[in-house]
Amino acid sequence: IMGHIDHGKSRLLDYIRKTNIVEGEAGGITQHVAAYEVIHKDDTGADKKITFLDTPGHEAFSKIRERGAELADIAILVVSAEDGVKAQTIEALNVIKSGNLPYIVAINKIDKPGADIEKTKMELVEHEVYLEGLGGDVPFVSISAKEGTNVNQLLDLILLVAALKDFKADLSQPASGFILESSLDSKRGISATLVIKEGTIKKGMFAVAGNSFCPTRIFENFLGKTINEASFSSPIRIIGWDKVPQVGEKFFSFENKKEAEHAICLNVENINSNKKFTANELNNGNAKIIPLIIKSDTIGSAEAIEKEVQKLNTDEIAYKIVKKDVGAINEGDTKLVGGNKGAVIVGFNVKTDQVSFEQIEKEGVNIKIFSIIYEVIDWLKEILERERPRKEVEEVIGNLKILKLFSKNKDKQVVGGRVISGKIVQRAMVKILRRENEIGKGIVTELQSGKIKTPEVSEGAECGMMIESKIEIAPGDILESFVIVCK
Repeated sequence: IMGHIDHGKSRLLDYIRKTNIVEGEAGGITQHVAAYEVIHKDDTGADKKITFLDTPGHEAFSKIRERGAELADIAILVVSAEDGVKAQTIEALNVIKSGNLPYIVAINKIDKPGADIEKTKMELVEHEVYLEGLGGDVPFVSISAKEGTNVNQLLDLILLVAALKDFKADLSQPASGFILESSLDSKRGISATLVIKEGTIKKGMFAVAGNSFCPTRIFENFLGKTINEASFSSPIRIIGWDKVPQVGEKFFSFENKKEAEHAICLNVENINSNKKFTANELNNGNAKIIPLIIKSDTIGSAEAIEKEVQKLNTDEIAYKIVKKDVGAINEGDTKLVGGNKGAVIVGFNVKTDQVSFEQIEKEGVNIKIFSIIYEVIDWLKEILERERPRKEVEEVIGNLKILKLFSKNKDKQVVGGRVISGKIVQRAMVKILRRENEIGKGIVTELQSGKIKTPEVSEGAECGMMIESKIEIAPGDILESFVIVCK
């Protein structure tokens, strides 16, 4: 399920599942990919299972959406009939097309007073989404996720597309698929949500993802109920991994531990042989570096934060992520950055593990916990702006042409002139230009307009002034007034 952040993806799933997740979401958005299995009767009355993957709409979660497209067989692009096509709609569409996924368009919110289905259809056609009946073969249905209007038609369409594509898998094979999300719970340990793409997994088998390993002693269906067996297209949760498996990693299952351990050895060899570093990672240039630790409740959220952090980095100042992990902020995290004044620890939907905030902050480490991703990024932006190296630069505020030299006494000269651009202010520094070349500097110690002292004189006006400078000023010289500002 893909589309713009508030076009009704979660509400659609909410209606289908007859549950309610929308009101309970932090910040009003779905912040993790979730997998749900529903039963829908086909036109013969037979029960058919459909697994839905809900991919968050926030731009920061594009990595998760891309994985969702890799995992899925069919995509549903949700577009609001009230708002039409938005930037995130286009982004979701590009992910669908790049993955060569068959897809269905759900035009949602048709119950709203401002809904315009025909206008939304034309906007989709303008973005090369050629709907059925409008010169293309992309199936669509107009729905109201809030009222449930035509949602059954949408489910019928999903089954129809699946039948036309003839999706099949082999039940007799050991299960394989993808890690959808992983997390660390202080009570239950490391768990992962998986979607099975092929085969069957049973209690007593062993699962491997990258260099992570888990015996399938405890696994659950999407409702959290303990099960003993699951087959392809089912979302399951396996608890008891030795390491946090990476989101998007392919998983395989094995009948015995020896086969699983052998697979891990091969995976570790491949990881080590393929490890590459970009020039950027090896060379930070002249940028000021701030060490950053990201701790989150799930790997997907940590990656989303990492993606946003990379956008904040500049040639002057940048975050270097020294650790990105799931679970509570602990003593090991504080020791890792303890000696770095100005280092940052950010927590997302996590707690601290017997760590004193006051003690960490005494060491000069910035630490904060959030539940909304926008607030994380805003806080990190504030720190970058505060810590950014400042440069003193000269900023020209006005130019004056010398018309007459009245008197000179040592370094003090009384002159008259006209402001030709900007303004001249008392106590301002000036560059003395002769035939466009700088011959020296001075300072305006006194300023008069019409024989009356004034703090500044604007463009077009004539004035008299006292300049303190070792350089003798002559008629025809230009005084360029400037201030020094920190940028």
